[in-house]
Amino acid sequence: MAMQERIQELKAQVEAMKANNLDEIEALRIKYLSKKGEITSLFNEFREIPKEEKALFGQPLNQLRQLAEARINEFKEQLSALSAQAVVREDLTRTPDPIRLGARHPLSLVREEIIDIFSRIGFTVADGPEVEDDKHVFSLLNFAPEHPARDMQDTFFIEKEEGIQKPTDILLRTHTSSVQTRVMTTQKPPIRILCPGRVYRNEAISARAHCFFHQVEGLYIDKNVSFADLRQALLYFAKEMFGPETKIRLRPSYFPFTEPSAEMDISCDLCGGKGCAFCKGTGWVEILGCGMVDPNVLEACGIDSKVYTGYAFGMGVERIANLKYRVKDLRLFSENDVRFLNQFEGC
Repeated sequence: MAMQERIQELKAQVEAMKANNLDEIEALRIKYLSKKGEITSLFNEFREIPKEEKALFGQPLNQLRQLAEARINEFKEQLSALSAQAVVREDLTRTPDPIRLGARHPLSLVREEIIDIFSRIGFTVADGPEVEDDKHVFSLLNFAPEHPARDMQDTFFIEKEEGIQKPTDILLRTHTSSVQTRVMTTQKPPIRILCPGRVYRNEAISARAHCFFHQVEGLYIDKNVSFADLRQALLYFAKEMFGPETKIRLRPSYFPFTEPSAEMDISCDLCGGKGCAFCKGTGWVEILGCGMVDPNVLEACGIDSKVYTGYAFGMGVERIANLKYRVKDLRLFSENDVRFLNQFEGC
């Protein structure tokens, strides 16, 4: 009966709501009707209750949501009526052309969707600087001193000493793994984080690339974390992002900071895995890299590798957006062409 009591409690709160401006109205909407709002949370709990109890709570829950929506719309109408009655001084400097509202960028839409999916299984967002040092970008991640990623032709260095790279060298981060090392050196396990952000690599601009792009990386460290946990988390992500029929395939690979490592493919949803031009006849499309965190990385960050294990993964936001929206040229994401961006209005 706890749910029934909660419904009655929220109903009383909704009936007693008051709002005098747009900010207060929006605050009420977020509190009760957003993805993490109190009423929405009740619907999430409703999915978990036994079938025989659903009939008892389904109608009251819908009535509660309809009441909250009606109250918020009522506040908006009242505020709009008051605004219409107010004397408005015309701005003679304003252009006579109508001013259109903008739309959210497709990369922002995809990044937020990735974060939302992983937040449902306990991941939280961690942030870090884009201007980093060699220690957090390479040294703590098991990169050898002579690794090609540390060469000037691959990385944008801001301050660099002569000879072999040193931890004090300053550079633009080449991956958001630097956020992972900062968290691992300052926090104790369990750690479960997502690291979204812009990264930079000194690559020649081609038809499909720029010197910067966006990544979302994930890290989970705790006792008894296995590769099976990694596979299940990535399978959940793939099905939520690309559809419930999506399959995944993990292929052995190599990264300095994970062992074992893998590249993950998803089944091509254009051809259903039969093979087409988009998937180059293979039926699979690569989307990310992953693996178990190398014990050397754990030890370098001050975490006992005999007690804790963990997995990590990383994906390019442009790559996921390309697969989701079928964008043929990745340069479109950064050219600010309104003809392209207007297609995502209302998403």
